[in-house]
Amino acid sequence: MRPWLLTLALLWPLSPALAAETPPVKRAMTPEDLWAMERVGGAAVSPDGRWAVYSLSVFSVESNKSNADLWLVPTDGSQPPRRLTWNEGSDGSPTWSPDGRRIAFVSKRGETPPQLYLLPLDGGGEAEPVTDLPVGPAVPRWFPDGKRIGFLATTWPDANDDWKLVKERLDKAKDEKTDAKISESRLLRFWDAYKTDGTVSHLFVLDLETRKVRDLTPGSDLVLAFDDVGDWDLAPDGREAALTANATAAPYRTLDTDVFTLAIAEDGAPGPMVNLTKGPLALDEGRARYSPDGRFLVYGRSRRENVPSDFSHLVRRDRATGESRELAPDWDAQAADWTFSPDGQGLYFVAEEKGRQHLFRLAIDGGEPERLAEGGVLSALAVGGTGSGRLVLRQESITRPPRLVSYDSAAGLVTLADPNEKRLAELDLGRVEEATFAGAGGAPVHLFVVLPPGFDPARRWPLLHFIHGGPHGAFRDEFHFRWNAALAASRGHVVAMVNFHGSTGYGQAFADAIQGAHGDKPFADVMAATDHVLARGYVDDQRLAAAGGSYGGYLVAWILGHTDRFAALIDHAGVYDLMAQFASDATWGREVSYGATPWTDPDRIDLYSPSRFASRFTTPTLILHGEKDYRVPVTQGINLYGVLQAKGVPSRIVIFPNENHWVLKPKAALLWWQEVFAWLERYAPAGGK
Repeated sequence: MRPWLLTLALLWPLSPALAAETPPVKRAMTPEDLWAMERVGGAAVSPDGRWAVYSLSVFSVESNKSNADLWLVPTDGSQPPRRLTWNEGSDGSPTWSPDGRRIAFVSKRGETPPQLYLLPLDGGGEAEPVTDLPVGPAVPRWFPDGKRIGFLATTWPDANDDWKLVKERLDKAKDEKTDAKISESRLLRFWDAYKTDGTVSHLFVLDLETRKVRDLTPGSDLVLAFDDVGDWDLAPDGREAALTANATAAPYRTLDTDVFTLAIAEDGAPGPMVNLTKGPLALDEGRARYSPDGRFLVYGRSRRENVPSDFSHLVRRDRATGESRELAPDWDAQAADWTFSPDGQGLYFVAEEKGRQHLFRLAIDGGEPERLAEGGVLSALAVGGTGSGRLVLRQESITRPPRLVSYDSAAGLVTLADPNEKRLAELDLGRVEEATFAGAGGAPVHLFVVLPPGFDPARRWPLLHFIHGGPHGAFRDEFHFRWNAALAASRGHVVAMVNFHGSTGYGQAFADAIQGAHGDKPFADVMAATDHVLARGYVDDQRLAAAGGSYGGYLVAWILGHTDRFAALIDHAGVYDLMAQFASDATWGREVSYGATPWTDPDRIDLYSPSRFASRFTTPTLILHGEKDYRVPVTQGINLYGVLQAKGVPSRIVIFPNENHWVLKPKAALLWWQEVFAWLERYAPAGGK
């Protein structure tokens, strides 16, 4: 071929057939890609089981906000999703009317509190607000007559449904110049809010015809939840509600979370509240759910008092006889998102198992749970009425953001909505492997390993440990929007995620194994995992790094004082001084976690405090912390930073004034990743050599 013809051939567009055969060139993910991902929320299934409505959140870096709208999709996947709302704000918590013709949901529009809206599905118009309250409704549920909707909202025990008084008090609090927080309670603040105003959650009912809102728990000072409004369920006949609340009185030196029932008269008047689980100070963790025929109430209950690692076990209560019994007492795992099957003959739920979360079914009379479908991670389980019998869930993995799926025994898992499919087609998210190695005491320990894009085992790569929080949690095969392993690996780091002793999903004994010795076995497991990955031959032992948040930050600080083998450490919202953690929002159970209390044996607590080993600190450390973090107060990070600076250890601190224990705003999260990558590049540079 003549040279000019060759040039012309190279410039000429490929034919459609040839272009279709050319695989797309994929690139590594960026933090901007992560925040461009649309996030699928939980779904609600129609009474006939044929439709699911779900929320879909989109984030804007420019506005530094999110927007969530409602979408509708058939549960058999026969049609693509259809958008239902276009509100600039947050639409969520959808729930179907008993006849399946309307959806009630909570919508945040403008600067006022979110309100309850009603959307007809027969083409009858736009969503309309049905409440106008000074506080936001939450957890709406329809009464079986289709004329009333119950919901939770905050008020004062002496104000109840006097909305004028409630608004006056809220306005007065806004105008208070001192803004002082005054308390004589152990419950001073929780997560990122002070709990000194005296408000609690009550159960209300809205009459859709009159628009009158009535308090069903007037005068109640029970705390339904410290971090949110709470949870509740309604009996199929609408004559009883079940709630979970703390049964101990202020100042809440001890906690006793119990299941309560509230009788509701035919005319809607509230009856007495009854504590069904009064007794030992175990955390009857709630999520009480009625069976479709109303015969049973199922809830979760832990067995041991004040033990943070204790699993929740499913308990079935016969409402007629009052008999209660555990349904799977020998099963060494714990259920989540449980709900009854449409026929009432069993329970569906999801549960962790060795770094994944699967779908299970358990007969109403108990026995061994049956695994129906496997993760990655399956979550946000929803079941419809007696129609199709399909279940709807979220499904995700380390390399796939959540999508909405349905399940039935014939079809298995069917994709309903996958809003990020096109984005994923452009990205190389690396490759995920997993292994089991001998950890502390020779016990088997599980880890995931994420290999970066373009990985070549003949080259040597830096290693980045991700260390999970909790400590009673786990790294799972999920697309985590905060600690995203694929993004961490994107620039050329091998990412290891160890489910060390104390992690959930590996049995009760494994979760219990670190009580009173938080730095012991988990540290040994991380070191053994490091040796295990190094033995593979592709990791550079001069470029080792570790990053963790919360308890993971604690373990990073523990590593700082116990080894110098790492080139860089990253501590996000980490515990540094165990004695100072009594400034945390939640100090119940510390005597079990730490092995003692400050007034019984302070030396015992100090034994596993990273601050005790400051003389050994030499590793360059990046510290990140939210100033509104009350779980691990920001002074923990500042304290560690001050020590490192005084010693001359290379260190850097990033404080986010408007963030809490998480980093939730897009711009703050992008800065977080920018700082993390820059620190790694300085001390454990990316890429194979």
